[in-house]
Amino acid sequence: MSGFRTALRPTGIRFFAAAALLVGALTVTVAPGAAADPLPDVAGAVDQLRTVADPLPPLPAPHGPSTAIVVLGYGLLPDGTMRPELVARLQAALLQAMVSPASPIIVTGGNPRAGTTEADAMARWLLGHGMPAERIHLESRACDTIENAANSAELMHALGAGDAVLVTSADHMPRAVADFLDAGVPVVATLSPQDLPPVVLDVLGPAR
Repeated sequence: MSGFRTALRPTGIRFFAAAALLVGALTVTVAPGAAADPLPDVAGAVDQLRTVADPLPPLPAPHGPSTAIVVLGYGLLPDGTMRPELVARLQAALLQAMVSPASPIIVTGGNPRAGTTEADAMARWLLGHGMPAERIHLESRACDTIENAANSAELMHALGAGDAVLVTSADHMPRAVADFLDAGVPVVATLSPQDLPPVVLDVLGPAR
């Protein structure tokens, strides 16, 4: 026990507390009956957290209903379960969705394994972590990034979304941005799991 106490230094404790408080504050903003404009509450929570952990990693910028949060898939395991890489993308997307409660969420990816597409698996994870079903839109046909972009563009048009926040891994992001721009989708922001400290991802859900 003494070794554990030594390893968990005060800075780490403060940062973990900040991450937990951050997720708690954001969860409140999407709870039923929350105020129509929750963003000032989030900003206030961030100011309070800066007294707990400094520096505090910046939150993703909030967006409205005309901006879709597009989460790109990643190959499933043979039994249809998700690899940690894909769960990490979903953890980042969950944070983006929390600060953008009016934005639709598109999960894009086909490549079925054991009868489950990447989009199916992602949607189930988001539902299991509190996202309302009406916010989640599945694109289950794409087999590569070009198709992710083209098919998501069609779905965005149907939803009335004019631009997108892309969520994928950092090493995949340049290709994803290029393909979405080629498909005519303005990319207003990007978010990768690598943009967030592991402690924040940990409190957003297990990597499984």
